[in-house]
Amino acid sequence: MPLIRRIPKRGFNNANFKTRFAVVNLNSLNRFDDGSTVTEEILLADGVIRRPYDAVKILGTGKLVKKLVIVADRASASAKAAIESAGGSISLR
Repeated sequence: MPLIRRIPKRGFNNANFKTRFAVVNLNSLNRFDDGSTVTEEILLADGVIRRPYDAVKILGTGKLVKKLVIVADRASASAKAAIESAGGSISLR
């Protein structure tokens, strides 16, 4: 085996500083009441996300049928369009 593969690797690694996102799809938001506000704390309490993350990202997979007010860190363009077409609103932190 070459010497470079036998020597321990040391140095700086960006993995410790990576932002970890909790990914939430639109179809999992249909469990909330019509007109309610959905935040990271509510998602955590309801079991949509399992543990606290650095940020929450809403993805446009599925169909949203309820009018919700969503507070998240990021959202895809398709998710924003689907939320607004359902009559809800999204605010990004």
